[in-house]
Amino acid sequence: MIPACLSDDWTLWPEREDLSAEFTRLLTAAQEGGATIAECLLIARRLRRGDELSWHREWKKLARVNRQRAEAAFAEGHRASAQRNWLRAINYYSAAAMPLDPADDRRWVAVLAMQECARSYLAARDPAGEVVTLPWTDGHSLQGYFLPPPAAKGPTPTVICIGEPGHRKEEFLYKLAPHARERGLSLLAIDLFGEQRDDYLDELLRRRDLESSIASAMDYLATRSDVDFGRVAIVADGWGSSFVARAVLQEPRLAAAVCDGGLWDLHERAFLASRFAMSDVSIVPVPHSPLMASSLDCPVLITIGDEGWLKPERARQIVRQSRPGSQDIMLKVFSSEETGAAQAHADNPTLANEYIFDWLESRLGLAGRHI
Repeated sequence: MIPACLSDDWTLWPEREDLSAEFTRLLTAAQEGGATIAECLLIARRLRRGDELSWHREWKKLARVNRQRAEAAFAEGHRASAQRNWLRAINYYSAAAMPLDPADDRRWVAVLAMQECARSYLAARDPAGEVVTLPWTDGHSLQGYFLPPPAAKGPTPTVICIGEPGHRKEEFLYKLAPHARERGLSLLAIDLFGEQRDDYLDELLRRRDLESSIASAMDYLATRSDVDFGRVAIVADGWGSSFVARAVLQEPRLAAAVCDGGLWDLHERAFLASRFAMSDVSIVPVPHSPLMASSLDCPVLITIGDEGWLKPERARQIVRQSRPGSQDIMLKVFSSEETGAAQAHADNPTLANEYIFDWLESRLGLAGRHI
């Protein structure tokens, strides 16, 4: 989806909405340090219309330039510049992999290069980040990045960040980690792939227990002496991560959550009921109990844009009907006038993430603290 705040001039390939949307994502990543606008526009001029592989080649080439620049800066003792270039390289390798088939070896090569840049970035941070392994189920372990805040004195509140089943965690290093760092929060960035290739997604989507991954993350954090385990929150990045809403229902150890709140599950349930003229929606099959239709102690923030897939009034209606008068669930709608209104806030993720982390800061008792 191309945000309405951008004119048609920003539609890179009108016949390829997926690549145009990815280009928009790259542009908006610039404000978080995941790209530079000048480099993005440079690549746009080099792309060959109709040649999908030119997208892969050009972004991979740019990723290598940034990676080499990072390594040279680090060798000369310029850690700040090295970190910035590694973050951009991470994003550009991700862009290079995007249009390729999940089973394509070139995609896996780009993913491995992206992860190598992530490890280099973590090692160059102060304090350094860690690559961690979280046991899950059936011999499949999750992989995560743990990033402590600077100058921490004792255990710190921590935010778990996870995306859709097919989303990789490296993006969180520039998209979400700075917001956590500025507020004195540790961050655990995870994805469901572990060490598997992207074609493992089909296996993941067949699982009916994705929400158990959050319990594994909580079990891991419980072992760390530098985590204030009474103040652990979770951020689900993307609307395909409804499994996080189900995990919130099952995980009493969470202190706060940012997710879709089960909105999409409830919306689909109501649609099926009306489609088949059912007066009793309880007989409509749903795979799991929706979060908002259940008892809940954990406060939840839901953020949507008024240009997203689920219209704001419909979202408000679902919240009112499911949890009348509840203070546990807060719905924030970003309007097109303020931006952040596209699906998943793709037009201005910075604005949405500032709001999200301010809410977390208040809920975890950190408001007013200066880092």
